[in-house]
Amino acid sequence: MTSDRPRRPKDPFAAAEAMFAKKRQPDIKPAALPAAKELVSIRIDSDVVEHFQANGPGWQERMNEALRAAAIADGMAPSGEA
Repeated sequence: MTSDRPRRPKDPFAAAEAMFAKKRQPDIKPAALPAAKELVSIRIDSDVVEHFQANGPGWQERMNEALRAAAIADGMAPSGEA
């Protein structure tokens, strides 16, 4: 008499450990383009956002430039991008 169901494992504890073992995380590779922008989510005060949006389209680029200037003033090495 054959059954389509698999047999119970000989060591149920080992089977459970294998099932719930953490999977190996893939290696995180740097961006293909060195100067590529990264999508992030941050919380910024509404008055600051309104300030940058007041001059119309391009406000995200202006905010990025302001953050870059602040980072350079704080000691970040300037990149060739501006």
